Amino acid sequence: MSAPATTQRKPRVSARIGGIAESATLAVDAKAKALKAEGRPVIGFGAGEPDFPTPPAIVEAAQAAAADPRNHRYSPAGGLPELKAAIVAKTKRDSGYEIAANQVLVTNGGKQAVYQTFATLLDPGDEVILPAPYWTTYPEAIALAGGVSKVVVTGPETDYMPSVEQLEAARTPATKVLLWCSPSNPTGAVASRELTEAVGRWAVENGIWVVTDEIYEHLTYDGAEAVSLPVAVPELADTCVVVNGVAKTYAMTGWRVGWMIGPADVIKAATNLQSHLSSNVANVSQRAAVEALTGSLDAVDEMKVAFDRRRRAIVELLSAIPGVECPTPKGAFYAYPDVRGLLGKEIRGRKIESSLDLAAVVLEEAEVAVVPGEAFGTPGYFRLSYALGDDDLRTGVTRMGELLREAK
Repeated sequence: MSAPATTQRKPRVSARIGGIAESATLAVDAKAKALKAEGRPVIGFGAGEPDFPTPPAIVEAAQAAAADPRNHRYSPAGGLPELKAAIVAKTKRDSGYEIAANQVLVTNGGKQAVYQTFATLLDPGDEVILPAPYWTTYPEAIALAGGVSKVVVTGPETDYMPSVEQLEAARTPATKVLLWCSPSNPTGAVASRELTEAVGRWAVENGIWVVTDEIYEHLTYDGAEAVSLPVAVPELADTCVVVNGVAKTYAMTGWRVGWMIGPADVIKAATNLQSHLSSNVANVSQRAAVEALTGSLDAVDEMKVAFDRRRRAIVELLSAIPGVECPTPKGAFYAYPDVRGLLGKEIRGRKIESSLDLAAVVLEEAEVAVVPGEAFGTPGYFRLSYALGDDDLRTGVTRMGELLREAK
């Protein structure tokens, strides 16, 4: 008799999904909240989430929508016509970019827009030039689509923005896409109009697509200007996808409404994907987003004043800590201090070899949660969101500073 055939045990989780790293920012936020639930006075700088409530008019629009039976049913997978029209008008108003409704796909937040964009544009092996520091989701979305991230590291000496020369050095025959994010998460850097135009022209000349994340467009300071790439270089429009959403501008992170803007054929393909992936975004959230985009910007302006005040405070507090260097961000609501001056030192008997180690010590000893630079592709830094209350901000950074001054 022949020996029985052996059956190789299959992995329980696919390699594609098993290789995804947890969102570092959400993980830090979850840990901070869990410790607070245990009664510890943890202050979290992890999540990029405004501490303000969603403006009342938006909430009221959602309440009315919830009572309307037409919102109790499926709606078009690509988005409510009213919301698409509002996005078209808002895009022209805010960035000067003229588009049509068939160039818009409404998604479940900006993250789904990022995922679907790369899933639609990339084939296995296509390369994406990814400037670092980068938002944690970008490389994971690229990998899920079968793409390969070609990381271009930037630093404070270039205001955390890549030069055209750096991009050109990273370009290969396999390059298909450049990821662009200005204002930036995690650094708060804002590209100048001159750099934006130069990058756009480089992309056009080399036949490279650009995926540009503009979700922080309203949050700029000190005269900085958020310039939309397809506006700066109109020839780029046919090979450009703009990602945006209501989360940051309108304090609507939990409402989950984002969108893609791009060439009609790409948007149609991405809509087909979404029709199988999730169908339509929740109608109540879409109706709330219509109100956000068509209503007054007064609440947005008030939030921006508070963010600006907190921005200046956090830079002052961080810069006073020995071993920490903190450039002043020009956009978004993040500070990205350089903590490399503390590496190799010892704090309360623990040797600090990396910013990951340092973040762990800060959480355990000072009860302050920050995200280490490893999550953003540049070890040796911290990201702190200043989208939290003024008192918590000052208390948290002061507490952290007292600990870090013990480094020796």
